[in-house]
Amino acid sequence: MDLKGEYLIPASKEKVWKELNDPDTLKKAIKGCETLDKISDTEFNAKVKAKIGPVSAIFNGSVTLTDINPPNSYVISGQGKGGAAGFAKGSVKITLSENTDKNKTDLVYSGNAQVGGKLAQVGSRLIGGVIKNTADDFFNTFNDNITNKNTTDIISDNKNTIKDNTKSSGISYWVWIGSLIIVIGIILAFFT
Repeated sequence: MDLKGEYLIPASKEKVWKELNDPDTLKKAIKGCETLDKISDTEFNAKVKAKIGPVSAIFNGSVTLTDINPPNSYVISGQGKGGAAGFAKGSVKITLSENTDKNKTDLVYSGNAQVGGKLAQVGSRLIGGVIKNTADDFFNTFNDNITNKNTTDIISDNKNTIKDNTKSSGISYWVWIGSLIIVIGIILAFFT
């Protein structure tokens, strides 16, 4: 099954990259995410409660990030198992590009997935719809979180500017770790 989509994110490319690599941001944006744990610099494990049609289960999954090119792209590969509900595995390439409006970023993803067990019996048409809805839910929540964070950051920056007339900026240490987490979230979202 092919996976692809495109979203306009209301933040700069550097900010989107940072947030896509922030474990807390990702966990908040992944519906049903119970845990998100770093195993190594390029591996994460996650536990997500999901329902696809009549199939409901807790999926345990692992994600690996490769071809990391900050702040432009990476490939997320992963697999998830939901016991009797079945399994899912696949990979997705995520690419960020600056929109003509410099305060917005175009995010494009493409990849493929395989499902088995009861998930495969549900039918690819239903699974495709669930994947699209899950991705839409993730990015709507992600966009809301970035918008809220931007507002909070502006208020915080203004307070810091008043206090010591300095502003801090830059990409967080967790940027590439957050990328792994987003990959896990997207893979689990697409495969559960």
